[in-house]
Amino acid sequence: MKKNIGAHAVMAPIPAFIATCADKQGNSNLITISYGGIINANPVMVYMSVRDTRASYPMLKETGEFVINIPGENLTKETDICGIRSARNFDKWELTGFTKVDASIVNVPMIKECPVNMECVTRHIIKLGSHDIFLAEVVATHVDEEFLDEKDKVIIEKMRPFGFCYNSQDYWTLGEKIGHYGWANKAD
Repeated sequence: MKKNIGAHAVMAPIPAFIATCADKQGNSNLITISYGGIINANPVMVYMSVRDTRASYPMLKETGEFVINIPGENLTKETDICGIRSARNFDKWELTGFTKVDASIVNVPMIKECPVNMECVTRHIIKLGSHDIFLAEVVATHVDEEFLDEKDKVIIEKMRPFGFCYNSQDYWTLGEKIGHYGWANKAD
C-alpha cells in the first residue's frame, strides 16, 4: 500500500555541485547547488535554481556568468560548507582551501580541486516561488585528464561524483554502473 506524504520532491539523488560566481569588480563566491541539471543538448544548456536571498544571487544576476564545478566524493565536506556558510560572514575560498583557476571564457574562477568545471553564460532567468532558475549555455568544459578515457568521456567511477537527496537531506555516492544507454534494446 502506498501512503500519500504530500507534495514533496523525492527525486533522488540529484546532482550536488558548487557554482562559482563573481561580480564586475572580481569579488567571487562559492555556492552549493542541488537544484540543477542538464536541460538541452544543442546548444548544451544547464540550469540551476537559486534563492534570491543567497549572497551569490546578485553576482549571478550582475554578470550573467558562472562556473559549475563538479566535486568528487572526497570534497563532500567542502561542498556542504559552501551551502551552509554565508559569504556575508565567511570567505568560502579560505574556509574550504579551494584554489582559484582562471576560466577560459567567463570572468569567474573555476575550482582547481574539482575534476570537472563547466563555464556557463546565463541566457534566461525565470522567477518562480522560492527559487529563480538560471538557464545557461555551457561555453566550455574542462576536465582533469586523469578522469578522461581515450574518447574524452569522463570516467565516473574514478571521478566519484555524489548526489543529494532532498527528502532526507543526505549526500549519497552513486554506487556502481548497472547498465548503459541502449543496452535494453540488445536484450531483445
